[in-house]
Amino acid sequence: MRQGPLKGLRVVEFAGIGPGPFAAMLLADMGADVVRIDRPEARARKADVTLRGRRIIALDLKTQADQALALCDQAEVLIEGFRPGVMERLGLGPEVVCARNPKLVYGRMTGWGQSGPLSAYAGHDIDYIAITGALAAIGPAAKPVPPLNLVGDFGGGSLYLVMGILAGVLEARRSGQGQVVDCAISDCVVNLMSMFHGMMAAGTWSTAREANLLDGGAPYYGTYECADGKFLAVGALEPQFYATLRKRAGLDDPAFDEQRDPKLWPAQKEKLAAIFRGRTRDEWCALLDYSDACAAPVLTLEEAPENTHLKARGSLVEQDGIMQSAPAPRFGGTPGVIPARPVAATAADVLAGWGG
Repeated sequence: MRQGPLKGLRVVEFAGIGPGPFAAMLLADMGADVVRIDRPEARARKADVTLRGRRIIALDLKTQADQALALCDQAEVLIEGFRPGVMERLGLGPEVVCARNPKLVYGRMTGWGQSGPLSAYAGHDIDYIAITGALAAIGPAAKPVPPLNLVGDFGGGSLYLVMGILAGVLEARRSGQGQVVDCAISDCVVNLMSMFHGMMAAGTWSTAREANLLDGGAPYYGTYECADGKFLAVGALEPQFYATLRKRAGLDDPAFDEQRDPKLWPAQKEKLAAIFRGRTRDEWCALLDYSDACAAPVLTLEEAPENTHLKARGSLVEQDGIMQSAPAPRFGGTPGVIPARPVAATAADVLAGWGG
């Protein structure tokens, strides 16, 4: 049984990859009734946890668009992630669909957006974040490093799409008028970089990598290899936390007295690297855990489920033999549950339940 703050919200998702499915998963995690329209030849993907909580309908949109339209007539939200123009050629563009269902919030997930000189061309997360300044700021001094696809696809894509959809739903329920949400990853990553634009304007951020407060340049905000080859993350930004780190780690050397002078950072980093190589990661955790030193072990995906904090909160759970995240964020009054794996359905089944 569905539960959560979005219980009763009807969503039609047109199958895609990356940010669209993850956005639909977030909505399903919060209780929305998400129906995914997939290609007839699509194979079941048991291990793809981003498809959880769905009913999946197999439709050939070139010949069965009428069934998709019937579902959209009864939905509050549509999610699609095709290149601009594809939905229009299928007869499923917003001009058609929203004319039939004026309250519909039509979510369009792309990398480049619905307009602009790049909008018709292919790309991936790394390309979308490359033009925003985000990729150039991430990685060691030698070269930029792709931050998985967290910054573009999921941070600048899925999360912004969900925010836009929910804002659109609130407005549609107030005014009776839906709208198109043009969610372009390139736009949204620029928005994510707002703090750094402000720091650049204030003269407190350099375009050089590993030279700034939050990019590994500061010795008290970075990662260090330990004696066992594992890593420790240190984030003691504030003076009081830096003082706790020094006390707990035995950093009595006067070389560490001046925290904020970037000219001293390279030498301080070298000294810290030598110190942290003197103990194993677990030994450092024994010294620094449960304190305001702001240090934590750098865990692998295999290690994370055994972390005591994550275990205590139930952040990671095993379902159907697959380790996956619990729904987030958490709601005190309308808590969600981990949705089940996707199940096959037909348009007629869904419409019968939706009253179509």
